[in-house]
Amino acid sequence: MKQPTDYTVIILTWNSRQHVGPCLTSLRDAAPGRRGDVIVIDNGSTDGTADAVRELLPDARLVQNQINRGVAAARNQGLALARSPVSIILDVDTVVQPSAFARLLDYLAATPSVGVCGPRLVLPDQTIQASCQLFPTVIDKIVRQLPGRLGERWLREVELVDWDHTGLRDVDYVVGACQAIRMSALQSVGWLDERIFYGPEDVDFCLRMRLHGWRVTYVGDAIVRHECQRVTRRRLNALTLRHIRGLAHLYRTHGYLFSREPLYRRIEEAAASSPVAGATARWERAS
Repeated sequence: MKQPTDYTVIILTWNSRQHVGPCLTSLRDAAPGRRGDVIVIDNGSTDGTADAVRELLPDARLVQNQINRGVAAARNQGLALARSPVSIILDVDTVVQPSAFARLLDYLAATPSVGVCGPRLVLPDQTIQASCQLFPTVIDKIVRQLPGRLGERWLREVELVDWDHTGLRDVDYVVGACQAIRMSALQSVGWLDERIFYGPEDVDFCLRMRLHGWRVTYVGDAIVRHECQRVTRRRLNALTLRHIRGLAHLYRTHGYLFSREPLYRRIEEAAASSPVAGATARWERAS
């Protein structure tokens, strides 16, 4: 009989053969002394990704979809198969630094009010990726498209640029490139929203965590390198349109557009009435 595991890593692949090797190899030292499972959900790759997974990590559970089901649906497949108290969803274009997952697991174990936490993501040149941000508004999205330095001050606040990102901080959301999820929190909040094919399912998931009284925390001493591949560059029209549809769904579902203040009021109400231990005392507005 297989022993229970401490955590499950869920990796989504789509024509990812060039990235899957470094990612899987880095898992060996991600959580020393912990028992972990690896589930790979392949979204219809045609470049031999699945064969590479079998060769590199035969013990991994590999699920091969015939088509690209999108990010949320594929990750839900992995979450449904997980049999551990914590699941870590991880982008394939990442390299987990030694003991990074151990730090996330330790933090969740010590802080029962946290439903999701994320590590510090660094780019290949070691600069910090803006992986924890305020909930995006339409204004933020418009400003992000302005040329040059226009809107830079605005986005510095949205992306929490002036915080050093080395410590702990409750935030609005952590990006889905790496999220450690308490499975009991997932059971109370529900699955990733499969009506969002490609972004911003991570925003929606963290927002729902907040609205159910769970905290979302950035853990700065857990480090994951992120290549940050942009699949939209290869299929700009299709994926950009799906991303826009996802944003429209997010705003419609949660009833906000130009201001995140209505969200904060609802989150404060949820924290005040939450049965989650410590949620009321420890919640603070990221802005």
